[in-house]
Amino acid sequence: MIYDRNNRKYIEEQTNSALSLLYNNVIGRIFLLLLTRRWMNNIGSLYLKSSLSKHRIMRMIKTYKIDLNEYEKKEYQSFNQFFMRKKKNPQKMLTKTQKAFVAPAESLLTVYRIDDDTCLNIKNSKYTIEELLRDKKLATKYKGGYCFIYRLCVNNYHYYYYVDNADVISTKKIDGVLHTVQPIAFKKYKVFSENSREYSILKTDNFGTIVQMEIGAMLVGKICNNNVKKVKRGEEKGHFEFGGSTVVVLVEKDKVKVDDDILENSAKDIETKVSLFETVGRKM
Repeated sequence: MIYDRNNRKYIEEQTNSALSLLYNNVIGRIFLLLLTRRWMNNIGSLYLKSSLSKHRIMRMIKTYKIDLNEYEKKEYQSFNQFFMRKKKNPQKMLTKTQKAFVAPAESLLTVYRIDDDTCLNIKNSKYTIEELLRDKKLATKYKGGYCFIYRLCVNNYHYYYYVDNADVISTKKIDGVLHTVQPIAFKKYKVFSENSREYSILKTDNFGTIVQMEIGAMLVGKICNNNVKKVKRGEEKGHFEFGGSTVVVLVEKDKVKVDDDILENSAKDIETKVSLFETVGRKM
């Protein structure tokens, strides 16, 4: 289930029939072993970057009712180019209130409390922050804090941004496979700690030291991040190539007060639809 904040209504996300076959069928899971490997994703990406994929663009626009007036005018030569379309001046949506904790991406959001054992229970799979980060010492820093999971759907804007002014302390890349990030995969696989991912440790002006992580997904062979050392609130961090993908943000204990409706929905396993730079919490 998804909660649409703007229209104040709940909607049900439909499961993709092809994904259902892959994840709920023995034969499908045999093919899944191939599809989640990077070399197979690279083959898929060659097609999506070619002019042969252009016919998919109009179907995408009609299916998801995408308003092209929101985006920079451009002739797209492949589906991947269209997928990476850029909005006109996205920073105009950024609130001037520095204490507002904003969404780094247009997405579906769930927020989980990190318990005293630095564990998360996501869709009936138990994760540790150490598994996610591959860093035991860093994981302990987020005990009692929050984990924000921003799941980007295929029709979302696939650029993501910094949520505060910050110094970039360090970055890390972790190789892995490429499962879909749709909920159907969570039943059998610990997607967030198995998929390829990258993260930055950011010492922010208002929210302590946060981790901002990008997680790749099926047919997303590339996470494209900008290499910088000092960043501004609302500055572009990077983008994903084709597929649904995820941004994870970890915050320390007593740094952010999360909006009540988001916490209530998350406790019921309901994702909340958020816009880029929408306020999702406040500085404590």
